[in-house]
Amino acid sequence: MPQSPLQKLVVLGATGTIGLNTLDVAARHPDRFKIHALSAQTRIDELAALCVQYKPRYAVVGDAQAADKLVRLLAAETLSCEVLIGAEGLEQVVTDTETDQVIAGIVGAAGLLPVLAAVKAGKRVLLANKEPLVMAGAIVMPALQASQAELIPLDSEHNAIFQCLPGGYSCGETPKGITRIMLTASGGPFRDRAVDTLVDVTPEEAIRHPNWEMGPKISVDSASMMNKGLEMIEAAWLFALPPEQIRVVLHPQSIVHSMVEYVDGSVLAQLGQPDMRTPIAQALGWPERIESGVKRLDLEMLGQLEFKTVDAERYPCIRLAGEALREGGVAPAVLNAANEVAVDAFLNKRIGYTRIPELIEASLDALPSSEHANAANDELSAVLAVDNWARQCAESLI
Repeated sequence: MPQSPLQKLVVLGATGTIGLNTLDVAARHPDRFKIHALSAQTRIDELAALCVQYKPRYAVVGDAQAADKLVRLLAAETLSCEVLIGAEGLEQVVTDTETDQVIAGIVGAAGLLPVLAAVKAGKRVLLANKEPLVMAGAIVMPALQASQAELIPLDSEHNAIFQCLPGGYSCGETPKGITRIMLTASGGPFRDRAVDTLVDVTPEEAIRHPNWEMGPKISVDSASMMNKGLEMIEAAWLFALPPEQIRVVLHPQSIVHSMVEYVDGSVLAQLGQPDMRTPIAQALGWPERIESGVKRLDLEMLGQLEFKTVDAERYPCIRLAGEALREGGVAPAVLNAANEVAVDAFLNKRIGYTRIPELIEASLDALPSSEHANAANDELSAVLAVDNWARQCAESLI
């Protein structure tokens, strides 16, 4: 897809980690990028400040009350910015004829519909949100092929794999000449903690990731390794690979972001600081390389890089995600929905940390006897219905 001289960006989830890092990279290249639209669900004061700084044409918020507040804040700054609301507003900005690139940084299932709309509109989509492919890869990927949109992964692991694949590769194709991909995982804050003490983990402990700065939900997913489980499912769709060609390797330093093994025995890896601006800059500038603001990597100072086998007892969510991936159908959608409910309950101190995988497993076990057991994973209405059922199921188990 040829790029115009000035790329107009829509940043979904602008006040989150992905959004703020995207804006940081874009601001370093004012001759290349213009912020066309920003969205946020609840952080309206922060969104208003970003609108003042980047002067987008549109801002999208979750509801009418948030919209009223944002309008008042922007009026005080005499800023001309059209405020839109909800799913309709998100669809409007991602499909706008002036939009060139959509940065999908919304957390959770809420990212599915705008991502699908952007893909159908033929945009370049920079995908940080795992859930659209986990829930509805059988819908999103065919739409990608039909519209000739571009999909570039922003997750550091998937972006690393994308960088290590042969030149000219496009997501959705099965790459030639590879035997497997290896997703690296830091192991989160509890990789060395005694397993029998995990029952006492607090939300405050779970969100303190040793290497990355992320939002609360993603930080908990990293602690439980569900983020890696979701990445396995996402990788199967992004790179059109079967489960047996996708492996997770523990790598505490978070310097090797993932690896690709080829049939000739070569293993290509992408290394870099644990800073999301690297994959964001790679994706924004693709196929060129642009400056990101990331500190240079000093391998001599690192000393050593470690790789270990994932401990299944410590990280049961990896097993559950693998089972959902192999099961296929709507099982990944159930996995994702139950996890969102469980993590939210944990963060609000309604359940303990070790209850997260228990709720997910119980929800998956309930699927075969439910009315959604044979639901079609390539029909949007069916996927959304399963998502709703799984949330209710998980909630009922709390």
